[in-house]
Amino acid sequence: MTWLPLTDLLLAAQPERQVALYPALNHAALREHALRLAAALQARGVQRVALYLEDAAELAIALLGAWRAGVQVLLPADAQVQTRQRLSAQVDLWLDDLTELDAEPLPGARLLPEHCRVTLCTSGSSGEPKLIDKSLAQLANEVEALERLWGQNLGQATILGSVACQHIYGLLFRLLWPLCAGRPVYRRALPFPEDLQQASLAIARGSASVASAVACTAPGFAWVASPALLKRMGDNLDWSALSCVKQVFSSGGALPSEAAESLHERLGQWPTEIYGSSETGGIGWRQGDTAWQPFPGVELSLDETGALRIASPYLPAGHIEQSADAAEIGADGRFVLRGRLDRIIKLEEKRISLPMLEQALISHDWVTDARLGVIQEGRAFLGAVLALSPNGVHVLRNQGRRSVTETLRRHLAEHCETIALPRRWRLLLELPYSSQGKLAQSQIDALLAAPRPTRVEPVSAEQRDGEWLLQLQVPLDLAHFTGHFPQTPVLPGVVQVDWAQQLARQLIIDLPPRFAGMEVLKFQQLVRPGDTLQLSLRFDAERGKLYFAYRNGEAACSSGRILLEPAHG
Repeated sequence: MTWLPLTDLLLAAQPERQVALYPALNHAALREHALRLAAALQARGVQRVALYLEDAAELAIALLGAWRAGVQVLLPADAQVQTRQRLSAQVDLWLDDLTELDAEPLPGARLLPEHCRVTLCTSGSSGEPKLIDKSLAQLANEVEALERLWGQNLGQATILGSVACQHIYGLLFRLLWPLCAGRPVYRRALPFPEDLQQASLAIARGSASVASAVACTAPGFAWVASPALLKRMGDNLDWSALSCVKQVFSSGGALPSEAAESLHERLGQWPTEIYGSSETGGIGWRQGDTAWQPFPGVELSLDETGALRIASPYLPAGHIEQSADAAEIGADGRFVLRGRLDRIIKLEEKRISLPMLEQALISHDWVTDARLGVIQEGRAFLGAVLALSPNGVHVLRNQGRRSVTETLRRHLAEHCETIALPRRWRLLLELPYSSQGKLAQSQIDALLAAPRPTRVEPVSAEQRDGEWLLQLQVPLDLAHFTGHFPQTPVLPGVVQVDWAQQLARQLIIDLPPRFAGMEVLKFQQLVRPGDTLQLSLRFDAERGKLYFAYRNGEAACSSGRILLEPAHG
């Protein structure tokens, strides 16, 4: 398929050019929809529009249509009420449904690179939103560079991704680059490994049997993924079939070396890691544990503190972007990152590198991920939010929380002074990264400031034949475990009863408010930190009885009936 520059996507219709799958959309239909939308925006006098569309093809239509109409585009990071309110003064229209806008189409035309602009919304390390303006010229320079680097390897592969197109990585890799290259895109984001596998194999089987010798020579598929997804791709997937993937891209955060090595072993290729930001676009890339290779045209230097300075064709002409990333640049132009300088803090006049301490924690067998934050309660001190490894969870379950934290303190003491040892710990199964692989420092600070949890939030909940079925993940760091029992944490029975009643009140309308007692209460199996439970809830309104039962897989944990009465008048 011939390359179409971004500026030419609304010129002549090319019906043979596939744009999207599930449902299918060709270039002629994309162009028609975009030109109709452009006419409707002009008729309404829209000058600035916010686009939030989870369907990649619909976002392409809206983006191209807005550019053709001369409308400034803003891409919000999410569609939350607070986001809409915060941005309402900056746009004339919030567009998340294309069905309401239609008119006789404008004629096709070349888009003007410096007149077509898009504003991205992203979060800094503090979590505060930032608005970043990009011109069509900057975006065009970058997608052309991507095609020169990897276009031949990808061929006509269908592009699937776990990341949203509202952000720079997804916008470039899942939308604009495929549009120009003529590669079809899978319309919706696939944030879970099982969904990505299902869609990938459907595409592979659509062109050739994945078991056949020609499967990997068919057009195939490629992944635009986040580290958050790639870290979760385990042994339950059909890796022999997925090994037909043309290329795996990862960006949005650091991909742990263990995850990269696992993908290399299973797929026979290293993931292609992209280093960059919303401000700069792509800065560098690498495959495996090697130095980073700058993107074509990117010129790097260091300031007096050793932080990267970036000059790039993906930035405004003449602009040099100053980063807070410490780096070393080799004689061949490749570079190695040494952590963020803005995460070097002072405690009692001692300089402490948070990234260095985090890496020291991650080097321990019990920890898969770690983030640190500063807690200001009288005298400042450090807190640690950890994702425990399976070995770490095993120790927590069998030796208790104090054994885990004291061992990790002793381990960290080999790397730092006593003042830098965390005094507060939060233990999780995984850190709460976004689908883009982002984790704002404000989230870490909030976790450290909050008390340890006492409740559980359902992973899923569905109603079936008058009964609610919930899946629950017992928090590793539940406050109730401390006293029950310190060295062998067990979920107290009274907490199980309380959870059942509280969750029922969230789901079942008009439950009587007064607790009146229990019947046939049974506790059959211990519930431990990290257990995945299935909870069934059924309310017998005639008898005023709430039936509950917890299971861990096939094993019954507890069950009973909670008696509920109306409030006394």
